[in-house]
Formats: sequence, C-alpha cells, structure tokens
Amino acid sequence: MISWKRFLAMLHKEFLQMRRDPGTIALTLAMPLVQLFLFGFAINADPKFLPTSLVSGDHSAYERTLTQALANSTYFRFHGPIGEEDAAKRLARGDAQFTLTVPPDFARQIDRGERPSVLLEADATDPSAIGNALAAITAINPTVLNRDLPDVLRAAPVKPPFDVVVQRKWNPENLTAYNIVPGLIGTILTFSMVVVTALAVTRERERGTMENLLAMPIRPLEVMLGKIVPYIVVGYVQISLILVIAALVFGVPMRGSLLLLLLGLGLFIAANLSVGFAFSTLARNQLQAMQMGVFFILPSILLSGFLFPFRGMPDWAQWIGEMLPLTHALRLVRGILLKGNTLADAAPHLWPLALFVFVVGAIAIRNYRETLD
Repeated sequence: MISWKRFLAMLHKEFLQMRRDPGTIALTLAMPLVQLFLFGFAINADPKFLPTSLVSGDHSAYERTLTQALANSTYFRFHGPIGEEDAAKRLARGDAQFTLTVPPDFARQIDRGERPSVLLEADATDPSAIGNALAAITAINPTVLNRDLPDVLRAAPVKPPFDVVVQRKWNPENLTAYNIVPGLIGTILTFSMVVVTALAVTRERERGTMENLLAMPIRPLEVMLGKIVPYIVVGYVQISLILVIAALVFGVPMRGSLLLLLLGLGLFIAANLSVGFAFSTLARNQLQAMQMGVFFILPSILLSGFLFPFRGMPDWAQWIGEMLPLTHALRLVRGILLKGNTLADAAPHLWPLALFVFVVGAIAIRNYRETLD
C-alpha cells in the first residue's frame, strides 16, 4: 500500500531539490516560450519583398509599369537599374533573389506586336523561397500593360504583349535535395559538436576527475584546445561522409573549391565547439549543459534558413539569424557547392564565423573555473 506520509516526504524533498537548481527549471520553462514565439512570429513560408536587381535596357513607360506592378505584388523589391555584371555578382553572393532584365527596344517591340521576352533569373538554391514570386509574375503578365498599350493592341488582346522567360539558376529542376542535403552538413555538425562539447567539462566534474585536471599545470586556453581539437577531427570525418553520400546518392554538384569549403566548415566546427565549451563552463551538471545545447540548437535550425526561407522572417528574426553560425555556414556550403563561389564571394560569411569563434572562445576561457567551488 502507498503511504501518504512517505509520498509527501518524497514530494517535499523533490521540490527542495528543484529550488536548489533554479537554472534547470528556468531553462525548462524558457524552451517552450522560445518555440512559441519562433513558430508564431518568425516562421513564414511565403517570403515577401525579395531583393531583385533590375537590368534596364529600355527605360520606357512599359518598363516602369511592369516593375511597379511587380513591386505592388509585395514579392519583389527592386534595386537598380544596374549593369549585368553587378547583377550577376549580387545573385551569386546571395544579395539578390532575382534579376529582371528588360531588353533594349522593349517598348518599340511591344507597339509592333512582336512580343519581346523579359528575362527573370532566380536563385533557385532554395526552391521554396521563389515559388510564390514566380507565380505572381506569371499571373500579372497578361494584364499588366493594358492601360499603356495602343488602342489597336488593347482592342483585341489574344496573347500577353510580352513573354517572361524564367531561368532557375543553379537548380533548374527545383530539386529539394540540392537545398536540403548541403544544409544538413551544417545542421548535423551543430547537433553533434555543440552537445558533445557541452558535456566535456561537466562530465569531468560529475565523474570526479576534475580535481586531477585542476591539479595539472595547464592553463584554461590549453584545456579548451585540448577538449576541442579531437572533435574537429571528428567533424571533418562527418563532413567527408556527408559529401560522399551527397554526391553519389543525391547527385549534389560540387562546383566550387573543396579546399575553400573545408576551410569555411573548419571555422564553423570551431564556432560550435566553442559554444559547447562555453556552455560546459556555465552549467553545473550535464543536464543543464544538455538543456543549454538544445536552447542554442533550436533557434539555429529555425532562424538560419534551413527549414524555412530566411527572407520570409521579420527583421528582428533576421538580425538574430545573422548572429548564428549556422546561417553563414548554410550560405557558405550552398554557395560553394551549387554556385561555385570563390573566396571573394565566401568572405562575407567567413569573417562572421571567425569573429564568433573569437568572442565565444574568449567568454568560455573567462568563465572557466580553476576551482571546484
């Protein structure tokens, strides 16, 4: 039979233990709130105001009507007009989602009924980010110029006055694997590196081996490097396996420099390991370290552009996402594998990773306790 006296005594003991460990309770209560706000406010599968470069060859009223109609659809935000070379660079770096090229004599060909073609180049490395925008330009094409057309063409419209040629660059078949598989490199590394390292120091403390470590003539930086370097090797083994499977099984192309990719992912591995080590210096036990790791991993996956289009999130969520190493790692991997990005294209994502390693590593070293108290 159950003794209510013993049960209440056990219940009292557990509440006392919970009160002595407020950090664990705070993390347990904070995680569902973070998920609620992230899913409720930040996640949006229908991105609007996508940056679009305009390469103008006409400067006519027809062109202005077309660009204004696209802007009014809320899916396009124009930049330019600029040259073709600058537009190609912006598209390759990921600064623009689309490039709209209006040919010379666009207005004259329309007035003659020759149906000129407008080229819309789309960064298709993330197919989910461009689907609705492409549908919008297809929908407005038949009627967008009705008010500007001559009376003869307006009286008997048989076909749209111009064609829209859509070029899905780097992923013409809209294969989801081209987006997901490269992204899994960063996601898997985040899971494994952060969690494993987060348990590094707390495991030593709980097993009682921390006393031997503290008794050794070794500095905090040396402890941190000693904990991190072996897992860097493990991380590169993971990268090798994923790249081989991505190429042989999923057919993901490798258009860029493998050496540049390994350099960037090395910084990304170091960033995650420094986060894990920082958590291990802050946590009192392995449970807290694990909770901190999950607390970091969840926003990284949701706000990095891995599962949902990055540009579909509100500005405050994009600011947070820009501070996460996974965001830059995803752009780096997809850019090198799919677009063949060079060092100049990858530099905007390399220096944030290096800065993150420096800042978080300094925090971890500063919080490393050289006593058991």
